[in-house]
Amino acid sequence: MDNSDAFLKTILQRSKTIAVVGVSMNSVRPSYYVARYLSLKGYRVIPVNPGHAGKMLFGQEVRASLADCPKDVDMVDIFRRSEHVPPIVDEAIAELPNLKTVWMQIGVESPEAEAAAQAQGLDVVMNRCPKIEYQRLFGELRMGGFNTGVISSKL
Repeated sequence: MDNSDAFLKTILQRSKTIAVVGVSMNSVRPSYYVARYLSLKGYRVIPVNPGHAGKMLFGQEVRASLADCPKDVDMVDIFRRSEHVPPIVDEAIAELPNLKTVWMQIGVESPEAEAAAQAQGLDVVMNRCPKIEYQRLFGELRMGGFNTGVISSKL
């Protein structure tokens, strides 16, 4: 699995429409604020959560499943426990003809799903967060005082 900065940056630059599976409507949950951040960065974020299907979030209708998503989804970001990932990836492969990337959030890993996706020519990222990687790779962490290259305790 390639998790090089160049690989991750390429994915984040080429992706346009991201289905976020397991998104929460609760603004304090990581899945909510990651999806919100991505939408604010210009990505079209399609929320996927069967418990909230039909509601609106980030200007998009929440979908019950990947099968209900627009066919231009090119990345799936998965906020589900690792054991739930293989059928999600299988559905993504079957239902999303423009899919290029399967991204599994921090703490989410499935070698089985990774192999299935890669067998279809898809890029796979596991145990990473696109929000964190975007901020790190595009220099936004500097605004919070991180990654400045300065080691000092002076104010």
